[in-house]
Amino acid sequence: MNRFSKWTVLAAAAILTVSCGFKHKKYDNPITKNTQQPDKVLFDKAIKDIEKGRYEVARLTLNTLINTYDTSEFLAKAKLAVADSWFREGGTHGLAQAEAEYKDFILFYPTMEEAAESQKKICDIHYKQMDKADRDSNQALRAEQECRQLLVQFPNSKFAPGAEQQLREIQEVLAESEMRTGSFYHHKGALAAAANRLGSLVDQYPLYSKADEALWLEGDSFVRMGPRFKPKGGEAYQKLVKEYPLSSYTEQAKKKLREMEMEIPAADPAAVARMKFEQENRKGSGLVTKSTAFLRHGPDVKSAAKSGTPAMTNNRPSVPASVPPASTGTGVNDVTIAPAGTGTSALDTQPDARANPTGASAGEVKPEAKPGEEAAATDATTKPVETVADPKDAKKKSKKPSKKPDPKAKQTGNQPPQQ
Repeated sequence: MNRFSKWTVLAAAAILTVSCGFKHKKYDNPITKNTQQPDKVLFDKAIKDIEKGRYEVARLTLNTLINTYDTSEFLAKAKLAVADSWFREGGTHGLAQAEAEYKDFILFYPTMEEAAESQKKICDIHYKQMDKADRDSNQALRAEQECRQLLVQFPNSKFAPGAEQQLREIQEVLAESEMRTGSFYHHKGALAAAANRLGSLVDQYPLYSKADEALWLEGDSFVRMGPRFKPKGGEAYQKLVKEYPLSSYTEQAKKKLREMEMEIPAADPAAVARMKFEQENRKGSGLVTKSTAFLRHGPDVKSAAKSGTPAMTNNRPSVPASVPPASTGTGVNDVTIAPAGTGTSALDTQPDARANPTGASAGEVKPEAKPGEEAAATDATTKPVETVADPKDAKKKSKKPSKKPDPKAKQTGNQPPQQ
């Protein structure tokens, strides 16, 4: 065997060893007691299957443990192992099942130490599926939400610092997406839309690596919109000088402020220290990384901030400055709501209006009755009124019976009838 063949065999053996090591990664067994209890035997068997990549067999064993020994001390560990088996299996379906299992574990065991780890793995699930800044940002938004949940629910966990750095990298990708949109609007001349996007970007993600450039473009957009918006452009330049003093746009912003005769603020010492730290610890992308960026699925987050508190609220859209404010006056079509009982009708102003007779009109005052007429009025009001149920009966009662003359009886003039 020649020398070339030996190196080929050694390389193949090394690759095989590495691949087997990735496939059979050791599972962190949290149970150290070595007993022969049936539930413990089932749990150990499932862990060995997970380490060897037999995930379906491991889940069957774990489900047998959960359904058979519902009071076992290994029950929580078994539910967590089911989620870990889906997480290791990977794929779209496997990661979705893993997320559901991890959420169930947090719901049933929120005080266990592994609950924070489960939330961290949920964050990792969406973090690993993030797309680049110019593509769909759904996974980045989900990762941002889950990492925030870890920091809020488990702030003292050992996984909190890692989740905080992940959140900075996630927000770097989201901010880059907004930056590309704002730059496109600025390039095409949609200055109001560009200023609105870039201003809300800096307010939401101040740790973004290109926040200074976003402020410079925002100020330029406002200045080009006309004299009415020049003060807003000056405010953007002032913010750039104060909060990003080491930026390459700082001197240009100061020059613009001198031309506009506006005050040039002093640099914030905390901002100076933060930018120095970022410049010392930030690692840029090399030539090979940039040239092969189209081959990678995920985004490049090397330029993300390494310090500072990430944003803990969602980015809310704002109204562009060119949109006039809503009118606060009362128009003819305005609808007002008032409580009942404040009208000017007779029922509101006269409490005894309902007691008037039916014939009296609203607001009409009844004349004073004489002493002799009071009794008659009382009798008239207290006399029962006959009601007729059937209208046909009323018609019959209205007709009076008529007497027909006897045809045999003959009367002539004033003569008395004949006997």
